Amino acid sequence: MSDCIFCKIISGEIPSATVYENDECKVILDRFPSNKGHVLILPKEHVANIFEIDPALAGRLFTLAAKIAPVMKDTFRFENMNVLQNNGPVAGQTVSHFHIHLIPRYENDGVNVSWKQLDLTDSEIEEIRKSLTDNLNL
Repeated sequence: MSDCIFCKIISGEIPSATVYENDECKVILDRFPSNKGHVLILPKEHVANIFEIDPALAGRLFTLAAKIAPVMKDTFRFENMNVLQNNGPVAGQTVSHFHIHLIPRYENDGVNVSWKQLDLTDSEIEEIRKSLTDNLNL
């Protein structure tokens, strides 16, 4: 996609600090990280979000995340990590190209990934569960 910044990074049109690359993906340091060592896992194929990505490709990207995360932990000596994947502007996605954030977390680092919790009744939970299971055709 000609106007996608991640596609330009993948093609080499825009330089990046590449950590790993194969035929299917590129892993780069985030140019504007929330913490030291924050990486992005980018599929080379342009897909906007989780609603468009091939499930097998998504699985391989998350498998790669599980392999990179312990190396990051050993390298940067942190105990915790956020694995973040946003889909659409309301969910915080700023680049419309599927990507996974691996964000090292340190005590009192000021990074905030949280939400207001709902207080649902048991019947509301059951109604939501039933709606989902009735439409889930796996």
